[in-house]
Order: sequence, then structure tokens, then C-alpha cells
Amino acid sequence: MAENAIDQQATGLSNPPSKHVNDSMSFTDLLGILRKHLITLVITFVIVLGLTILYTAMSPVKYTSTTQLFATYDSSNESTSSAEQYNGSSYIMNQIQSYPNLAKTSSVLQPVIDELHLSVNANQLASQVSVTNPSNTVFVNITVTSQDPSAAARIADSVAASLSNVVEKSLYASGSHSSVKLSIVEPATVPTSPSSPKWVFNILAGLVGGLLIGVLAALLKNVLSKKIHDENEVTDIIKAPVIGRIVKDDMLAGPSLAVVSEPGSPIAEDFRRIRTNLSFSTPVDGTNCRLVVVTSAGASEGKTTTSVNIAAALAEDGARVLLVDADLRHPSVSNKLDIDGSAGLTHVLSGQASVKDVIQRYWKPNLHVLPAGPKPPNASTLLNSPMMSTLLANAISQYDYVLIDTAPMVVANDAVIFMRQGGALVMVCRREQTLKRDLREIGEELNTLDMTVTGIVLNYARENKKTLEKSNYYYYYNASEKNKASRKRKK
Repeated sequence: MAENAIDQQATGLSNPPSKHVNDSMSFTDLLGILRKHLITLVITFVIVLGLTILYTAMSPVKYTSTTQLFATYDSSNESTSSAEQYNGSSYIMNQIQSYPNLAKTSSVLQPVIDELHLSVNANQLASQVSVTNPSNTVFVNITVTSQDPSAAARIADSVAASLSNVVEKSLYASGSHSSVKLSIVEPATVPTSPSSPKWVFNILAGLVGGLLIGVLAALLKNVLSKKIHDENEVTDIIKAPVIGRIVKDDMLAGPSLAVVSEPGSPIAEDFRRIRTNLSFSTPVDGTNCRLVVVTSAGASEGKTTTSVNIAAALAEDGARVLLVDADLRHPSVSNKLDIDGSAGLTHVLSGQASVKDVIQRYWKPNLHVLPAGPKPPNASTLLNSPMMSTLLANAISQYDYVLIDTAPMVVANDAVIFMRQGGALVMVCRREQTLKRDLREIGEELNTLDMTVTGIVLNYARENKKTLEKSNYYYYYNASEKNKASRKRKK
């Protein structure tokens, strides 16, 4: 696994990664986005489904009853010819299309209100009545909706009777004979079950709608998100392999190192994994030393914590290691290791001290640390000076590993200065903090300078213990949890 990762790194150093030929989103990409924003999807789904259930529960229970009428041609002449019958049928078909609107007028509804003593006006009753004429038929269907099932049936029959009466007696001048007769062929029945609310339909709609809206919310959040959420977003922008994942742990916030204070913890194993991956990187030309430049996109992303822990992991393996704090703008290695940082690289580069005067041993005889010293007013000038090149060349000739902790790339591109010597560039990115915009700008700058990132360390990575729960290695995580609890009790 490590060899494959470093093979990818070596290929990336010689040939800068090309952009994806196809930028369209695949189904796998979609699943990755949904998994990344699963909480958003679930919350949205629950809210939509909950609102649907609440709306359905608060909706009044209503019942529906329907009466069916049939229209016939009523001729006053007993001996009706076939031509007259045909004309009568055509007349009915033309007239019946207006009956759905006629049935909802006050001429039809007011007699119903008076007969049944309803406490509503014609407009209010019209909102309860639905009248349809199926296409190419002479049927008229009158449907009434009410909170009382018996009332729904009574009103439907009464509206049907009133419509029939108006059509037969009131549509023509007094004394005229109506040619259309409406007969009730299917009286209304009292409904035994409510027509609304439709629980099954509404729940299914809530499930489907909640899922769709949840997916859209996840996609929208992914588009609008300014910070990285997982390693895939980093690798898509920087085009470099992930050589390490570090989960959040309170131990890393203090001055102690994982490999030193808790060598059996999962965190220590994570830094050893990075150590192994870096051991496959290419040494500086003509030497056996591997130069590792550690930087980050922005501030407070964990580059110094990563640098000191990698240095300790390398020294633990017996390698001769020099850790240099080259972040002269905001030095923090000395604070992280709890060592004297009053004198350091700044004094060496300004000619005020020699390397042997300021270099310090830490933990093991083969781990040396060169603090930054006081902040200088001309950090870029000192780091670009011939003295810095000479110092670095001498260090490469004496150590197996030279680790350089540099300023974040958004602050200064000091990392590029050290990459001239040849080596591995490690980018530390912190989940939920590193900005995508910064990564894109850094990637474009490195491409312009024909430089690539060797590997990415994802800080504050999601902890996934499920893959080890049924294995013999799960005791590492149990021990880690016990140590965390012990540290909290001490506080």
C-alpha cells in the first residue's frame, strides 16, 4: 500500500498530474457527496416527513358522497322522427357541458340551503360541491365533501334534485317546455370512511419528497461549501495522494508527542504510517538524505503538530533527524516541544550564532531540533539568503531526514524556497477548516512553478473504528479511549 502511494508520488514529481478529462459527476461521486453530507440529508428528510405528518394530522377529516344524473331528450311530440332524435341528442350534448357551472350557482344551491336549513351561503356551499360531466357522455356527477358523512349524502342528493328542477322548469320562459330531463340514476350513499386526509398517500409523498429535497439540500450544501469535508475534495484540487489521516485527539493539543507519551495509541500508529510512506520518497540527488518540507494552506491547520510528531516517529525508527522551524513569521516548534526558543535559525542566518550553538537534542540522541528564534523583520530575505542554502546543504549531508516546518502557503510561499533543493512537499489540510479557494490558488501557483505536492496529511479526519471492531486490533482503540478518559479525569 505504501509502495503504491509513493509510486504515485514519484510519478507526480516527474509528470504533473493532468486535469480530469471528464468533469461530469458520476454515480460514485454523487454517493460520496451524499455520504459526506449525510447529516444534512437526514435532517432535511426528517423535517419534510415530520411536516407532512403534522399537516396530515391537523387536516380536518372529510367525507365525500356522489350522486349521478343522466340527461335525456324529452320531446312533446309522441311520434318523434329519427332526425329529431338525432338533433335532440346533439342538443343535449351541447347543453350538458354547461351544467357543471350551472350546478354551483345560487339558483341551484339556495333551494338546497333552504331545504336542509344549512348555516352557509351559496358561495360557501359551492366550495363543497364538485360537478363533472365525463367527456362524450350525458352523465352529470355531483360530489359533495363535508365533515359529516350523512350531510354529504343529503346535500349531494338535494343538489341533484335542485339542478334537475332548474333544468326542467326554470331555464326557459314561463310556459315553455324543457327538452332536457335529468334523472337520478345513482343516489348518494353515506360514506363509511373519510376521503381526506389521505394518510397513505401523504406519507408516501413525504417519504419521496423528503428524500428528493434531502438530496438537493446535500448537493446545494456541497456546492456552496467553502471548506473541505473529506480527503476526496483535497485530492481533487491538489491532485496528490493522501499519505496520512490524523483524527482529533486532545493529546495533540498539548506539548506532548503521540509517539513519546503514548507509543501504543492509534494516533502514534497514524504518524508511523506517515513515516513509512515518507521512507519511500526519493532522497536528495547525490545523498542518502530525504528532505521533507511541511506546510499547510492556512493557519491553525496542524502543520507544526504534524511536523514534530513525524520527526519523533522517524527518530524512533533510528534515523538521524533534524527538525527545522523555518516559520519565522510565527514560530511554534519550541512551544510545541516545550524547549527554549530564544535562540535559533534567525541568529544563524543573521550571522549572530553558529548552528551548533542553537541546535538542541530532544527525546533521543538522534533527534535534533533547530528552533526559529525571535521573529525577524525580514523573514523572506533571510530564508532566501546564501547562508540558508549552505545550512540546508550541510544538514542534508549529515542527517537521514531533514524536516522543515514552513509558513502556511497563503501567508508566504517559503516552502517553494526549500523545494529547490529537491525533496518531498507535504501539505497538511484540516477538515472543516481548510478553504477550497486557498487550495485552488496554491495548486495553480505550484503548477506555474512546475512543482507538485508529494502527499497530503488530512488533519481532524473522521474516526472510523467499525472496520476494526471485530478484529484483534480493536484493543488499540479501547486503550485510546481509556487514556482519553484518564486525561479528562486528571484535568
